[in-house]
Amino acid sequence: MSVETLHGTAKKNIPTKRFESVVSKTVLRRKHTGGGGGKRSGGGGGIGGALCLGLSADRLVASSVTMATAVVNGEDVTEMGRVSSFKLGEKVVEASASGFKDRTKRRFSLPAGPRFESRRSSTVSICSSTSSYTGSSSEEDEISPREKAQRNTKGSADFCVKNVSQAAFGRREIEIAEQEMPGIVALRKRATDDKPLKGAKVVGCTHINAQTAVLIETLVELGATVRWSACNIFSTQNEVAAALAEADHPIFAWRGESEEDFWWCIDKCLNAENWQPNMILDDGGDATHLMLKKYPAMFKMIKGICEESVTGVHRLYQLSKAGKLTVPAMNVNDSVTKTMFDNLYSCRESIIDSLKRATDVMFGGKQIVVCGYGEVGKGCCQALKGLGCTVYVTEIDPVCALQACMDGFRVMKLSEVIRQVDILVTATGNKNVVTRDHMDKMKNGAIVCNMGHSNTEIDVTSIRTEDLKWKTIKRQSNSLRTPDLTWEKVRSQVDHVLWPDGKRIILLAEGRLVNLSCSSVPSFVVSITSCTQALALIELFNAPAGRYKSDVYLLPKKMDEYVASLHLPTFDAHLTELSDEQAKYMGLNKAGPFKPNYYRY
Repeated sequence: MSVETLHGTAKKNIPTKRFESVVSKTVLRRKHTGGGGGKRSGGGGGIGGALCLGLSADRLVASSVTMATAVVNGEDVTEMGRVSSFKLGEKVVEASASGFKDRTKRRFSLPAGPRFESRRSSTVSICSSTSSYTGSSSEEDEISPREKAQRNTKGSADFCVKNVSQAAFGRREIEIAEQEMPGIVALRKRATDDKPLKGAKVVGCTHINAQTAVLIETLVELGATVRWSACNIFSTQNEVAAALAEADHPIFAWRGESEEDFWWCIDKCLNAENWQPNMILDDGGDATHLMLKKYPAMFKMIKGICEESVTGVHRLYQLSKAGKLTVPAMNVNDSVTKTMFDNLYSCRESIIDSLKRATDVMFGGKQIVVCGYGEVGKGCCQALKGLGCTVYVTEIDPVCALQACMDGFRVMKLSEVIRQVDILVTATGNKNVVTRDHMDKMKNGAIVCNMGHSNTEIDVTSIRTEDLKWKTIKRQSNSLRTPDLTWEKVRSQVDHVLWPDGKRIILLAEGRLVNLSCSSVPSFVVSITSCTQALALIELFNAPAGRYKSDVYLLPKKMDEYVASLHLPTFDAHLTELSDEQAKYMGLNKAGPFKPNYYRY
């Protein structure tokens, strides 16, 4: 009896309430996961569930699971791993380990085994699990890239990435990013012939993603030679790193590095055969720190440093104050084009994207505390308030605190609101802003994440072995890495930290930068920052001797305006021009700069 005939008979002769039981008893003998939406059924209910719901033959094929035994037309469909066929009406369907396939009109390729588990499964594994929820758990993923012998198609092995064979995918991502980065692409076209960075040997230590790849290839196009590593162990896009390696750029980075890997990668960029760097492009100050500490003679040969993060800028000012900064440095972070656009607009969009992707949280009605009301904190607060959250702010600066009050936020101490908040976001650039004592008081299920640069804002002591499995360590002051707390890996960059009483805190990206670990940032905003970085390198590299001394400088106002002008055509924006009389009255040059250095935008 065909399925169509069976359905017709059921509808004519069998009461509706009895249809399910008759079909399940006479047609299907289910094993293990046949119809209950069991652990490996993917929520589909199996073949039996499909028949009981009266689905068509096509829908039945699409709803099939691998571990079921059915009898249709007298032929047996065996368990996963054995191959047979059966008829559904006029269609011949083959059952194999990879799923059921219609050999006539439609083709269904249903994955078998573990691939049927939802990538957002509620099932958790012990915290030693390190595989991404979007990736596979193959043996290759378990091997450290440092132990692999890889070469690109040109025969070069001067790189270390996860898998260089993924280069084609990374190249497509770079091409997509270029479409949203008009400023850096325009700068590349305008300056290619002049080669303003010819002779520059740049050590880069930044996030390695599609947007950074556009910057790297722009610097090379402008004449620079580069070696690059990641400033964050979780923010690297492996496919993009592979694409850069395939293009013969020495890249040393992969997602999920250990602390030892992190410093090894930076060292490979600093110390290489026939290589003497003369420029540093840093994000967080790690490359600068390692060179100064391990290679002081090399550091003296540097012509300039460009630093783009709050944390790195603080470290530069500390070096300058201590008399250890022997080269000029450009503070890109506090340039107008970085502060007003990257720090504010980028964070305003990416904080929501990060929390949604990582936790699927509903924002309306949630109580959230944001630590810090600088440009990053402002962007986070604006976005969260716009989605209906009650937002509290903690601040040490009375000026920033007053701004928060005037913007409609309550400014309180963290200890005053910690018990009631659902989400905690740090954006200070400081250390130990959130301690173990704070998290002891948080409610069950609260989410904790960091929008600052380093992993020190949330006091998480991370001690790993080379294979990324957590060690059990003795309790340290205010640490989460203690024997009395249990860690569970939920998915990539999401951990449950369990207290002895059953309370759990959801920690994102192990306290590292959440918007680059759990999502990404808008390419257009990164284009603005990338232009600023490129111009800062060009300025320091080509500056005549004596223009910049061993100190920390801000990017000249004229360059800020030039960066902005490169991005205005995207919006079809047209600037008004001053008349000679107006320019004279204001005491300005008609070509700019239009604001003094002390002007606050």
